Amino acid sequence: MFHLLKIEWLKVKNYRTFWILSALFLISIFGINYIVFNVQQKIYNSQQAKGMAGMILGAPPYSFPTTWQMTSFVSSFLLFIPGLLMIISITNEYSYKTHRQNIIDGLSRTQFIVVKMLLAVIMALASSVMVFGTALTFGFIDGSSSLSFESFQYIPYFFIQALSFSSVALLIGVLCRRSGIAIGVYFLYTVVLENVCAGLLNHYANYSGRYLPLQTTDNLIPLPILRSAQKQFIPEANISVLLCLSVVYLALYFFIIKRKFETDDL
Repeated sequence: MFHLLKIEWLKVKNYRTFWILSALFLISIFGINYIVFNVQQKIYNSQQAKGMAGMILGAPPYSFPTTWQMTSFVSSFLLFIPGLLMIISITNEYSYKTHRQNIIDGLSRTQFIVVKMLLAVIMALASSVMVFGTALTFGFIDGSSSLSFESFQYIPYFFIQALSFSSVALLIGVLCRRSGIAIGVYFLYTVVLENVCAGLLNHYANYSGRYLPLQTTDNLIPLPILRSAQKQFIPEANISVLLCLSVVYLALYFFIIKRKFETDDL
């Protein structure tokens, strides 16, 4: 396995676009949370708005233990970037025929595609570590409460969500093969199609839209503020059901990716 990862490392270590996007993603996690943190600090520190903010929004969203959920929620809006990295990684193999060369050199099809799946896992882990560090940092900076790991489960939920986005991107890359088409399909599905379908299902089918593939992981990390007001209008999803469905979807993604690559004409 380490030999396979070493081969993958040799492919990306000098690939500037990959590292620029990776650095941009990790920096953006801190950056977007810094912006939201400053906004909420101004609201909660304002003498005129302080009391009202506390009544409506509850505790400061970046205080412990809410920081784990808030940081994960805000950072989730950037998960399209690891998806782009996965699409670039797999479609470049088709463009430059390196997937064919690797198999000629002795790799099996299964070994080749399993390494790509492992790359998705590694990127999800790196994302989660960055979110953990960011949440910890802003929790201490906020200073309104002591360190608490009460809601720490949102960090593993973020890992599942990040892995889901990367897996969908890998699946689309394997199906489309060309980077331009794959990126277009990826954004069309993640930004438009699934959100439209979820909205329609939520409106006409008793909020069943939350069980669509990416919506399932999105609903693992709801916005932590205004929870009491939201409950009056939108019934909360069962977390156990969402977790089980997320695992099922991930297994399905990996099965289709593996099956497609193993049976396709190289």
